[in-house]
Amino acid sequence: MLQLDLSGKTALVSGATSGIGLAIVKRLAEAGARVILTGRGQGRTEEAAEGIRRDVPGANVIGFVADLGTEEGAAAVIDAHPAVDVLVNNLGIFTQGAFEDTPDSEWQRFFDINVMSGVRLTRHYLPKMVERKWGRVVFISSESGFNIPPDMIHYGFTKAAQIAIARGIAESVPGTGVTVNSVLPGPTRTEGVLEMFRQAAEKTGKTAEEIEASFIPQHRSSSLIQRLIEPEEVANMVAYVCSPLASATSGAALRAEGGLLRNPG
Repeated sequence: MLQLDLSGKTALVSGATSGIGLAIVKRLAEAGARVILTGRGQGRTEEAAEGIRRDVPGANVIGFVADLGTEEGAAAVIDAHPAVDVLVNNLGIFTQGAFEDTPDSEWQRFFDINVMSGVRLTRHYLPKMVERKWGRVVFISSESGFNIPPDMIHYGFTKAAQIAIARGIAESVPGTGVTVNSVLPGPTRTEGVLEMFRQAAEKTGKTAEEIEASFIPQHRSSSLIQRLIEPEEVANMVAYVCSPLASATSGAALRAEGGLLRNPG
């Protein structure tokens, strides 16, 4: 039986101290990869790495602290870890806000963190993957890259950019053994999403549980699973795409969004 085996491979996952990123680290570690987990805070990064080592016997997980939304942060992790076999560009932020109230500085902040973090890392690691004739690059985008939320346009634009960048990079390395894809989660039960529900509850007088229960019917009614996605469900897709089993999958925008996008393809 074929196994999802990444033994002997080194993976780097950005923005991985919680949520989808942390779930991806766990799945890659379970598959045998040596995983570099990045975060901005020393305490949270060490705690996340230690948690994986505790949950996955024999896991080889390294925490690295850097702000990958900056050139300096990207340079630091590249200097410390100059070559990887698998790169998962997971780092991302989101906030709600009306288009007319979103200043230039916020657009720039989202672009630097959500887009340029992955651009900088991929620009460095990709040529080395091509030289070795094997590699995996994954951008964690979102269904919001196709289905731009009117109250999160500045976020949706960065997710659309990731989809375009991943496809373009894949086109640039044909026949090399390196695959480049984007993965599109839907609304996922992460700390950030639950905090958004908590804040909405404070404003409306409802409970956070009531806000969560009404979110999919009100805001993502086309979902076929009619619930929030668990981080582990996204991580399962990512782990497969990073594995040798996915050698024929490149340039794809892979959906893990519960079927809420109605257009085919």
